[in-house]
Amino acid sequence: MDAGLFDAVLLLGPLYHLHELQERRCAVDESARLLKPAGLLYAAGISRLSYLRDLFRESSDQAAERRGFHRQFLEDGNVDPDHAPPLGFGHLTTTQEFRELFAAEFEPLILLGVESFTAAWQPALHALNADQREAWLDLVEQTGVTPEGLGQSDHFLFVGRKS
Repeated sequence: MDAGLFDAVLLLGPLYHLHELQERRCAVDESARLLKPAGLLYAAGISRLSYLRDLFRESSDQAAERRGFHRQFLEDGNVDPDHAPPLGFGHLTTTQEFRELFAAEFEPLILLGVESFTAAWQPALHALNADQREAWLDLVEQTGVTPEGLGQSDHFLFVGRKS
């Protein structure tokens, strides 16, 4: 495919299914190659802490037997089907690591914690009327860019402009 064809590229899944940093960099480089000058990249990532939150909530008795895996996981962010069956093989990131992944090719416009403080209670939003839901989503948008909001989110969204 020719370079510079697209106004926007979406990476809304590949980055958290690529274990190796070189594979993730290749996906970001290819996105930059496909974008027109000043084109936009939208990229999703999963927070490294979301795995630990889910494990604590669903299987808190497994922490002791997984110490070795957790030590490695905190270093590299990689999970596998034995440890994270819903995701399978995946890479979970930190906000710093996620920002650094795009730094060479993209001017960051925003890094947003998608759920912010509502991460563990997303289903509650569906029970609200439209006005209430909109008010809470406005607060998610306002807090999702703060360190605290990023820290509480399960998913990140990076939006950057091709440098």
